[in-house]
Amino acid sequence: MDSGLVGGHVMSNRPRKTENQNKLAPRPVVTRLSLYLRQLEILQATGQSCVSSNQIARILQLSDAQVRKDLAFFGQFGHPGIGYRIDELQVAIRRALGTDKLWPLAIIGFGNLGRALLRYREFDSHGFRIAAIFDNDPKKLGTIANEMEVYPLAKVSEICNKHGISIAALTVPAEVAQDVANQLIHSGVRGILNFAPVVLRLPESVSVVSVDLSLQLEQLVYKVSHAGGGNQRAH
Repeated sequence: MDSGLVGGHVMSNRPRKTENQNKLAPRPVVTRLSLYLRQLEILQATGQSCVSSNQIARILQLSDAQVRKDLAFFGQFGHPGIGYRIDELQVAIRRALGTDKLWPLAIIGFGNLGRALLRYREFDSHGFRIAAIFDNDPKKLGTIANEMEVYPLAKVSEICNKHGISIAALTVPAEVAQDVANQLIHSGVRGILNFAPVVLRLPESVSVVSVDLSLQLEQLVYKVSHAGGGNQRAH
């Protein structure tokens, strides 16, 4: 195990504040934090209680220095001669990500993708709870799914305020995504997980993460088709 040293300082049980305490971490760092957290959960499930930055780096194909640098952005963790205690590091990472509390989430658009998100069982264990469902299809309005009523979009502001909802998953068709996003913003939503295949134009005060499955598949196909010097051909 590594000694749990960062910048020559011995790390204590509770992370000490750093000069980055009030800075917004770069997106790649935040992405890697989520990867670290998932790996810690896997290691803990196998009965492991401690881990080194070298082990995390090796599993995720990163450098040891990168793992240490990412964690050091948020504080100093670990124990001399032991490395990181997995349970403590998970708590620290969740605190850094903001998922150490439960976030109510709205699903906007209750088609196949919206239903799939509702069935996703990992939300609760990672700090999210689906609190409301919205759609404008008259056939779906008023129906009950997982003991929740499907509301019309006209009630977004009322329901979001009632449940303290500030983040939403947008699973509507591309042609209406911008209008619906505008409505969400006016209702107090500050973060949107966008599944619509369109670039949303939002104020800087609103955060958006886009999940374009077709784009990701195109990137994958490019890598596969050019593997081995571009000798792969479609059949």
